[in-house]
Amino acid sequence: MSEVVVPDTKDWTWVLDRPCPECGYDASAVTVDRIPEVIRDSATTWEAVLTLADAAVRPEPGTWSPLEYACHVRDVNRIFAVRVGLMVDEDEPTFPNWDQDETAIEERYAEQDPAVVSVELLDAAAAVAECYESVPPGAWSRRGFRSNGSEFTVESLGIYHLHDLVHHAWDVRLAAARATVEAYDASAAAFRDGTARESIDPMVTGYAAAVGVGSRILEIGSGGGRDAKALESVGLDVRRTDVSVGFVELMRADGYPADVLDPLTDDLDDPERPGTPYDGIWANASLLHVERGDLRVVLRRLADATAAGGLLRFSVKEGDGERWSTHGHVAGPRRFTFWRAEPLRELVQGAGWDVEAVDPYLGFQSDQIWLEVRARKA
Repeated sequence: MSEVVVPDTKDWTWVLDRPCPECGYDASAVTVDRIPEVIRDSATTWEAVLTLADAAVRPEPGTWSPLEYACHVRDVNRIFAVRVGLMVDEDEPTFPNWDQDETAIEERYAEQDPAVVSVELLDAAAAVAECYESVPPGAWSRRGFRSNGSEFTVESLGIYHLHDLVHHAWDVRLAAARATVEAYDASAAAFRDGTARESIDPMVTGYAAAVGVGSRILEIGSGGGRDAKALESVGLDVRRTDVSVGFVELMRADGYPADVLDPLTDDLDDPERPGTPYDGIWANASLLHVERGDLRVVLRRLADATAAGGLLRFSVKEGDGERWSTHGHVAGPRRFTFWRAEPLRELVQGAGWDVEAVDPYLGFQSDQIWLEVRARKA
């Protein structure tokens, strides 16, 4: 197998007219006021990914490593800062040609220091975000041209720029997911102890009444086991699972059976009752880590594993975009995907569930608004 990355010669300007089928980026949903925010949020993805021990390892010989992608994203931000400046300062400039694949080879992307690249990428993102923030109100329609003749306005260039950032974050989504899992693994006990006293009684009693005593429940993201204990205390039979080995080991050490399980890829069949669908799904504050484009797949797989009329209950944070955070009881960076009620309702409905409610509520000890989703298997 060749170790040479095949140069990307495609013209990606079509993403200005229709959504990208791979990363899901939809240019029509972006407004210029959000460009700086998205750029800064995107940069934090690379800050987290570059902490992985294998950030410089290619997933396969012909595909860039997360480190190489990060070097490219850093340089994309630098290039677009120059182009925005030219468009604001000059009349209809033609941008100097930039060969991204040639640059990757000449600059030895694969040999650069991940820690240095992380700082450089954050700096480049901050600088180009400031460029967009400094565009005068009447200058968004000013034009510029790539060397191949493609025409942009400052506005369309910024929206096109965002696709590059979003798409490359999608390219390393598996590495990003691992960074989140590793953060939980490293702080599993601290998270369990720190959340143990948070009361979820109203949520649990309402769910138990709706699903019925004795029901078999698949819990996605059991964490330290707090919710499972509460669900069992009101008569439900819970299968504990988590994508974090650290959490699963904690639950097993406490005497509870638990399985390492990724709802996106792993077999969801119940080992206690092979071939028998679950009566319900409980996923409290866990699916908020699922990539936006993957959530429909996860919900469809959960629907397929649930009996007709079975009850799904999950919660995510309300908001826009994606963000990394190092707050609360976990020291390492975790990736969160934020949702608005109506797009989330449509997605759940389209994944094989009849939505009963999407209700906002205030999180524990914070001003963060969450969305609680309750839905029945169609």
